[in-house]
Amino acid sequence: MGYTKNDMRIGSVSHSLLMLIAGGTASLILAAGSARAAPRAQADLVEFEKMTWVEVKSALAAGKTTALIYTGGVEERGPQDANGGHNLMAHATVEAIARELGNAIFLPVLPYTPNDAESIPGTIGITNELLAAMLERITEQAILNGFRNVILMGDHAGGQPQVYEEVAKKLDARDGARVFYCDQVYRAANDAFDQYLAQHGYPLSLHGGIPDTSEMMYLDKDNTWVRRDLVSSALGDPVVDGKAQFGPHSPQNGILGDARRSTAELGKRAFDMKVDFAVRQIRSLLPTS
Repeated sequence: MGYTKNDMRIGSVSHSLLMLIAGGTASLILAAGSARAAPRAQADLVEFEKMTWVEVKSALAAGKTTALIYTGGVEERGPQDANGGHNLMAHATVEAIARELGNAIFLPVLPYTPNDAESIPGTIGITNELLAAMLERITEQAILNGFRNVILMGDHAGGQPQVYEEVAKKLDARDGARVFYCDQVYRAANDAFDQYLAQHGYPLSLHGGIPDTSEMMYLDKDNTWVRRDLVSSALGDPVVDGKAQFGPHSPQNGILGDARRSTAELGKRAFDMKVDFAVRQIRSLLPTS
C-alpha cells in the first residue's frame, strides 16, 4: 500500500510527538531521581507535627533535645483583628525561637487558654485546671518521645504565670528531664514594647490595640487575619494608668485602647522583642552540658 503526502505529514508529526513525550518522561525521571538524592536537611526541621518519626529520631540524636510548648488562644480582639490572633502570633513566635536556639523543636501550638466567653462573640476559653492538665500531659509525652528539656510558654495572659510555673515545678527533673517556664516572652517583652510606644508618643493599649494589631499586620502575609480597611477607625475604650476607662458612651467593640496607628513595622519590632527575650532566657535556663 502506498503513502500519500498527507500520510507522510501525519507520520512525521506523530514521530515528533513521540520524541517529545519520551524526552519529557526522561526529564521527569531524572528530576525525581535528583529529588530523592537530595533529602531535606535536618537543620531545617523544627516543627514536630510536620516531621516524620524518623526525622524526629534523627533530630534528637543530632542534639535537638529541647521541646517548646507554646499556647495561643481564641478571643475577640476588635472589629479589625481575627479571633485567633494569639494562635497566629504563637506559631510564628515559637518557630522563630526554635530556629534561633538551633537545638529545639516546637510542638503543635495549643489553641485554647483560660478565658470566658463574653457578650461579644469570639472568645472560646478553658479553665486553669484544664490548662494545667493539658500542659502536664503534653510535657510528659514530650519526655517519653525523648526530649531532655521542655520549655512552657504562652501568648495569652490566661493561666500566666501560676499554671505554667506550677506545672514546670511539678515535672522538673522527672525521669532526668528538665522543665522550665519561660515568662520573658510574654510579660517582659510586652512591657518593653509598651515602654517603646510610650517613649515615641503612641497610645498604650490593653487589648486589641497597637501591639496586637501591629504584630498581626506584620505576620498577616496572606491578608486574612487583619481587616486593614478597619484599622483607621479601630478606637476602643481609653486606657489611663494601665486601666481601661468605661463610660456611658463606651464603644464596647473589644478594643481596650487605640489601634489606629498600628503598622507592620511596629509589629516587627514587637515580634523581634518577644523572640529575643525568649531566646536569651531559655539559653540561661538550659543545662550547659
